[in-house]
Amino acid sequence: MVKIAFVCIHNSCRSQMAEGWAKHLSNGRFEVYSAGTEDYPEVKPLARQVMEEAGVDMSANFPKLLSDIPTSLDVLITMGCGVECPFVPTRFREDWGLTDPSGGPIDGFRETRDIIKGKVEALFEALDNGTLFQDA
Repeated sequence: MVKIAFVCIHNSCRSQMAEGWAKHLSNGRFEVYSAGTEDYPEVKPLARQVMEEAGVDMSANFPKLLSDIPTSLDVLITMGCGVECPFVPTRFREDWGLTDPSGGPIDGFRETRDIIKGKVEALFEALDNGTLFQDA
């Protein structure tokens, strides 16, 4: 089974939303994880709220560190952490370059949620049709 991880600095917002969408949309086709490079106490309440609005339950989600997820991954997606993005061996890596909505209004969280959903859907399409690993 293909293992996918979404990584950002705190694993409290963008990577949590990506994990939520991926688990919700994958129907168990993939192993999905998220993690951060720095410890953080909780998932941002507005991230949970906007995902719940979209029908995705993240009530059991909590921030994790890279050391908490498998070291053998097929796909690593970073959320836009620039020079602080970690090196993790993987078959495919991509940076989505998403702005962190933390500290802003709820509409920014909704916009980020919707962008992430589209990107997760495109990722799954590439995995399902076999094109993701062609150039990797």
